[in-house]
Amino acid sequence: MTAPTKRRPDESMTLLVEVMERPLDPGYADAARRRAAGEGDRRGAGVLLLALVAVLLGLMTVTAAQQLRAPAEGVSARTLLETQIEDRQAEVDALRAESAALSEEVAALQERALGAGDSELVEQVRLDAVVTGAVPVSGPGLVVTMSDATEVAEGVAPSDVRVQATDLQTVVNALWASGAEAISVGGQRLTSLSAIRHAGAAIMVDLVPLPGPSYEIAAIGDPEQMQTEYARTGVPADVRLLADLWGIETTMETADELVLPSVGNQLRYAEPAEGDEENVSQEENP
Repeated sequence: MTAPTKRRPDESMTLLVEVMERPLDPGYADAARRRAAGEGDRRGAGVLLLALVAVLLGLMTVTAAQQLRAPAEGVSARTLLETQIEDRQAEVDALRAESAALSEEVAALQERALGAGDSELVEQVRLDAVVTGAVPVSGPGLVVTMSDATEVAEGVAPSDVRVQATDLQTVVNALWASGAEAISVGGQRLTSLSAIRHAGAAIMVDLVPLPGPSYEIAAIGDPEQMQTEYARTGVPADVRLLADLWGIETTMETADELVLPSVGNQLRYAEPAEGDEENVSQEENP
């Protein structure tokens, strides 16, 4: 008779025995054996090599981008930007000149078409063209020049001694109130849609930067009447204060003949004149 196999006293606690005798998962144990055999070192070397390749590719990409964006040899970034600005400004000036020429052509065709019609309507169209700046105008008037101070006193900010957009606005409004029929600032014709404002340190009229340090305001109208009315406003006292405090000089001269350019046709909408609505309706619905 075979003797019975001796049973372990902890036979009923198999899970606890397994945890105590083999605390490390077989997969971890296998990885430890591979590292001991050198496999782990080779894998680490592969990861390191991959990281070095990624860094090298990144450096090459950055270098290529910098070379593509860098200006030509011997040309500074400032010079390159200035050249681009001048080129774009020349394009804008050419387009403005083309727009003005086309507006003059449209005005001539319009006058020809209305020449045989109502004379009052023709005269009204001409006056509207002057007010909206659609045509160039000429005649006697006043020229007001405002100039930046030539010296900056100690403790005074450089921006304080420069002509501000609000200074030009003040003088322009006073000239309108004095009877000016047309005004230009720095050669830019003003209309009811014009704006004089700052863009950084530059003064702009209708998005056109004005070259300083002097700014010329030309106003067409009766010179004597405008001078008299201008003197009655508070602006002369304001410009004297600018001269006393900041050294900003303002001069006024009369001119026998001023020529102000047009700004082109700025028509936004149109509607038939009185008496023509019936004819238009008959043409649309014969």
